[in-house]
Amino acid sequence: MIVKVLIKRHVKIDCERDFFELLKQIRANAIKQEGYISGETLVSTDDPQEFIVISTWQSLEDWLAWRDSKMRKEIDSRIESYQREATTYESYVFRKYRLSVKKGFPKVEGR
Repeated sequence: MIVKVLIKRHVKIDCERDFFELLKQIRANAIKQEGYISGETLVSTDDPQEFIVISTWQSLEDWLAWRDSKMRKEIDSRIESYQREATTYESYVFRKYRLSVKKGFPKVEGR
């Protein structure tokens, strides 16, 4: 089941360069992870300090394994020092997958 993860970050003014260097590091490591498909970074048209990273994973379990990995947590804690607000995470699946999940397929731990 394909999962899209939206990661919203608000970067402090004049911290963009360091922020992007760390973002490159986190993506370079994500690419090596089981289940990683793709990622993109978008900047808000209303607020140039607001960014959304959209990553695509083969499964929710793959995303959660990466999210909870020691390597990601270390880089993410450094990224957060350049932010003016806490990071928010949201995960989504395509509607057809959601309907099958409601019917109990596939089984996802903790749900």
